[in-house]
This record gives sequence, C-alpha cells and structure tokens, in this order.
Amino acid sequence: MGNAENGGRLARRSLAAAIAMALPLPAAWAQTPTTLTDVMVTAQRRVENIQDVPISVSPLEGERLDAMFEGGADIQALAARVPSLYAESSNGRLAPRFYIRGLGNSDFDLAASQPVSIIVDDVVLENVILKSFPLFDLERVEVLRGPQGSLFGRNTPAGIVKFDTRKPSQEFGGDFTLSYGELGSATIEGAVGGGLSDTISARVSLLYHERDDWIDNTFTGDSDAMGGYDEFAYRAQLLIEPSDSFSALLNIHGRDIDGTASIFRANVLGPGSDGFNSNYDRDSVSYDEGNNNPQHAEGTGGSLKLDFKFGGNTTLTSITAYETTESFSLGDIDGGFGADFLPFVGPCPPGSAPGDPCIPFPSQTQDGIDDLDQFTQEIRIASQASDRLFWQAGAYYFDSEFSVTTTPFFVAATTLTHENTAWAVFGHVSYDVTDALTVTGGVRYTDDDKDLTVQASPIPQAPQSVSDSNFSGDLSVLYKVSDAFNVFGRLAQGFRAPTIQGRDVAFFGSPSIADSETITSIEAGFKSQLADNRVRFNGSVFYYEIKDQQLSAIGGAGNLVQLVNADKGTGMGFDLEGEFLLTDRLLVTAGLSYTDTEIKDSSLVVTPCGSGLCTVLDSLDVDGNAIVDGNSFTQAPDYIATITARYGIPLANNSEFFFSTDWAFQGKTQFFIYESAESFSDDTFEGGARIGYSRDGGKWEVALFGRNITDEENVKGAIDFNNLTGFDNEPRIVGVSFKTRF
Repeated sequence: MGNAENGGRLARRSLAAAIAMALPLPAAWAQTPTTLTDVMVTAQRRVENIQDVPISVSPLEGERLDAMFEGGADIQALAARVPSLYAESSNGRLAPRFYIRGLGNSDFDLAASQPVSIIVDDVVLENVILKSFPLFDLERVEVLRGPQGSLFGRNTPAGIVKFDTRKPSQEFGGDFTLSYGELGSATIEGAVGGGLSDTISARVSLLYHERDDWIDNTFTGDSDAMGGYDEFAYRAQLLIEPSDSFSALLNIHGRDIDGTASIFRANVLGPGSDGFNSNYDRDSVSYDEGNNNPQHAEGTGGSLKLDFKFGGNTTLTSITAYETTESFSLGDIDGGFGADFLPFVGPCPPGSAPGDPCIPFPSQTQDGIDDLDQFTQEIRIASQASDRLFWQAGAYYFDSEFSVTTTPFFVAATTLTHENTAWAVFGHVSYDVTDALTVTGGVRYTDDDKDLTVQASPIPQAPQSVSDSNFSGDLSVLYKVSDAFNVFGRLAQGFRAPTIQGRDVAFFGSPSIADSETITSIEAGFKSQLADNRVRFNGSVFYYEIKDQQLSAIGGAGNLVQLVNADKGTGMGFDLEGEFLLTDRLLVTAGLSYTDTEIKDSSLVVTPCGSGLCTVLDSLDVDGNAIVDGNSFTQAPDYIATITARYGIPLANNSEFFFSTDWAFQGKTQFFIYESAESFSDDTFEGGARIGYSRDGGKWEVALFGRNITDEENVKGAIDFNNLTGFDNEPRIVGVSFKTRF
C-alpha cells in the first residue's frame, strides 16, 4: 500500500462499493420473504440458541466459512472476518498468533504463551504449531470474546476460537471439492461417512493443498524460488453407540506440510512513514542466506470422547487426547543481501546516501520443535436438574513437553526443553429465576507449573521453574425483554500462569520470566431478532483491566525476546454484528468492532529498534529506551469491519445462479510495544467474491472465485533489529472450484 492517507481513501471507497452491492434490489425483483434459521452454539458446553447465551459469541459456518479458504489460505484467513478477532504470523503457515479485543501476544518464539485459546473438538491446542492444524470438514467456528476461565482451561484471558468438525452419523453422505487458481494454487478436499452397522458409524476426511513457488530470488538469479507449499491432512472418526446411555467417539488425525517460511523483505518500510516503499516487489526478494526459507512440519493426534447418560438428564463425559508434532523453519531474517562491512549490500532504504546504515550484518536463523508431546484429560458431569436448573462440574489435566532448537549459525545451536503441567477443577450453574431472567455463574481453580531446562547453549544456564495457582470465575445475567429482544451483562475473570522465555539463550542472553497476569472484564449487550425474524442484530460494550500484564519486548539492537510485566493494561470498546435477509434472494451480514487498548505503567521502558533507521515516536529515557506508558497493545486493530452479501437467482430443476462477496477492513495496528512512524499499518482491507451455478439443491456446484480480488499489498508485520524489514499479506488468487455433496 502507499501512505496511510491513500490507504484510508482506498478503504473507504471499497467499503462504499461493498455496501452498494449489498443494497436491496427493487421491489419488483423481490419474492415472498423467508426467515433466518436459528443458530445453535456450544459456547457453554451444551447446545443452545445463540440468542440465549449471555456471552459475546460469533459463529462462522457454511458457505461463508468455506469461501475464506478457497484459494488455499491457512487459519490466518479468519483475521478481521469476525468483529474483534485478529490473527497474524511471522512464521509462515506454521505458528499463528490470535488476538481478541486487542489482547494477544506477538512473541514469535515456538514456546510462546498465548492468551487466546484454540480448541478443536473439545481439545485444547496449546502450542503455536498445534494451532496451525489445517481447517477442513468443519461444522462451525465459534469465537467467544472475553475471559472464559470457568468452563475452558489453558490460558483464556482474551477468549477462545472454537472449532467443531463434522461428526459421523448413521446417514450415508459426504462431499468432494476441487479448486484450482493462480500460482498453481490447488485444493482437493473430501469426506465420506455413514453407518457401518446399527451401532457404529464412521467419517473420513482428507485435505490436500498445493501452491507453486512464485517468488524470484534476484540475488541468486533463481526464478520461482520460494513461496509455494504442499500440505496433506486427514481425520478419521469412529462413533460407537451401543445404547441410548453410552457413546464413544474416536478421532485420529494428522498433517504433513512442506513449504516456505515467512518472506522477510529488507528495507521495504519507511523511513519516516508507514506502508511499503519503492523497494517492495511482491514477486521478488534478494536473499544471500536462508536457502530460500524452507519450512516443514508433521504431526499426529487423537482423542477419545466417552459419554455416559444417567436417567436421561445427567451426562458424564470423559475426553482423553494426545498430540505430537515436530517442525523446522529456516529464514533469511534480514531479508536482503550483504552487510555494511562488505562491498555489496542491499536493498537500502530509498534516499540513502553512501555510508548510511543499510543492513548492518547478515542474519539467518533456523528454529524447530523436537517431538512435542501434549496429553490432556477432562472429566465433567452435567445435568438438567430441573426445568429451571442446569449445572456442570469437572476436572482437567494438562501435560506438555517439547524441545526447541535455535541455530543462529554464528554460534552453535541451542536446545531448550519446556515442560508444563497444569490441573484444574471447575463448576458452572445456570438458573432460570423467572421465565424472563436467567442467572449463570462459574468458578475454576487452576494450578500451573512450568520448567525450562537448557540442553545445549553457548554459555552455561541454570534450569528455571515457575508455578502459581488461581481462582477465576464469571457471573452473567440474561433478561428477555420480549420474544425478540434479550439483554445481558457479564463479569468475568481470567488467569494466565507465569511464563518462561528462553530464546535469548541462543544469543548469549539469559531466560526471562513474566509473573502471572489476571484480567477482570465487564460487558453489557443485547441480542435481537427483528423484522419477523429476517434480521438478527447483536452487540456488546466492554471494558477490561489486566494486572501484571505479560508483554513481549521484541527486537532492539540485541534482537532480544524479553518477557516483561506491565503494571496494568486496559481495553474498552464495542462489538456489533448483524445478519439481514433483505429478500429471499439476498442475504447480507455486517460486523463492526472498536477497541481502545492502553499500557499503563509509567516505569516500563523497552529498547527501540536496533537498526537506527526507524523514527521513534515515544519519549526516551536517559539511556535511549522508549517510555511505553500509554501505548496501545501490539497487533490490536483499533477497528475491524466486515461485510458479506449473497444474491441468488432460482432456476429450473432446483438450481440457482449466485453471486457472493465478502470484505474485511482493519484499522491502525501497531507492531511493537514502542511506537515508530514505520511500525504500524492503517486502513487496510481485503475482499473476496464468488460467482457460480448450483443444482439439485446444492448437490452440485461450479464457481469462479477470487481472494484478495483487488490484490492489496498490506503490511502485516515488521522486524526491527537489523533494518526496516517488513512482511506482507497473501497475493490475489483467482480460480475455479467444483463441489459435490451426496
């Protein structure tokens, strides 16, 4: 993108165009209105209508969800597609970082702790590599905003992104999808399932993604040297239901990916302003190291869910799960070639004079996870004790061990082993005080222990251990003003255990430790279904305060990753989203969130960029450190806006011609704890579209699709220790897809 002003104009024009496409057609085109179907969610570990849940929750399902991944995108495609949800990564497709209502962690290390929890089929995926498991054959995605500490374990101060896959059933059926687009982007996805006997059913799902290398390395002269990937993933499920009182669901899954790590681009930012400069060329880089940034990961996992029903109203559930994975990633971190002390160096910032700082020293790094093992066990009992009372209680155990090996190449590799054991007990009650008033509350006790052992390092290091325990809980009230309008209020607490960060050991530093953080959140909202159930409109306002907020100070002259605790952090804002069935042919969805975050610690300082090229906007102390009191959180967009529209024209033989479009807009987003003129993005957007034909009620479909259809060149992040390095978003992918359901 150009500068922020031009980006803002483009964003406003695109938003206006998207809204115009979504406006109702003339009345003469309309047919008899239908109604929106109820949306059922499991945000409180039971199936409920979303309008009756006293939590700010957003679902994604069906065509709207499938379209996001049609061009081969990974889990980061969810970024800015739901109000208050953002995701990004400086580790390619393998290590996504999530943020809800501005709260997350931008630490790129493979052992980093995150305050947003990813849960797939009731199993917590804690490590960032596990969180990157590809998405396919999904029933729905639910985004739960705010602390979720009473019912869900493992670090949920910010919220949860919850994935539910399609489960086996006695009914035979399946689907098959084939798509092909620009850059050789191909996807093959299929699933089939049905009854094997009267009591046993199964479902098998497969996914294959592929993209050709398409980025040239102009330093080596290699064309199409990097940027591609190929990935295979599978899931097999077996459901055994010998009686109405017992069922067992076995889930086995795995993945294998070879691809390209993040593409870092030297001196493509500023200097003195945000956005890409004239050095930026999406189709090429100039690498003298990194072997064209290869990346690989493979892993398997499984879970066993047992349900025992007693008396029809009480259920005992056991979920046992195991995950294992390993990964490898190598990158040219400086994003260019040469160094200041060599006779060749580049590319340099625009306007540089001979002798100006350019790339001070070459930098490449290799990281990998060796044999991660995660075991979890949850047991809970739930009961609809009466027409008015529902309760559930349980216990949870988590155990994880893995090693991270970091190779800077100018010194021997460092290997660190991380161990984490945690357990928790919890309880949750929902009571209908009257037909209109429901009160819900929960409490959780958590005990968490972490250990770091240095297996190999340039200098001797002592083991590190931290532990803490905490009570957290929530209390909410939902009041039914009418059949079509509910209001709710919620007070919730969250807890993130102390964290050890050992990456600096590989660069002659020492591990850093952050104390536990706690969050208290309060919100109020409404949920409504209007216009004879043709409009669903929900919203909430929120405020939260974090004590001893865990932050990651990244970069600086030493390229450090230091954990620090801020005395306090706050966030406030609102989330709005609506679904509008304007005619029986035209469905529009829209969402908007605004978040204002602030670090509050007058004594907290961090080292600003080590390159000396950036324009620091913060005040500096006598040692040249940036005073960050009052700054926003990292990677916290101040607004997110989404809009989708789908228009269908019915044809003979239960067929349809359709058009759909989706747009996501993102406000100012700061990349580091300190602020500089170069290290943020502002007013960026991306859009997608589909046009196609389906028949037999959607059993057959062919479509032309486009992702990032205007080919926006958006800054997604930066690296500050060496030069003004930046990295970008996915390119435009236009292609065709074929789907069949049976």
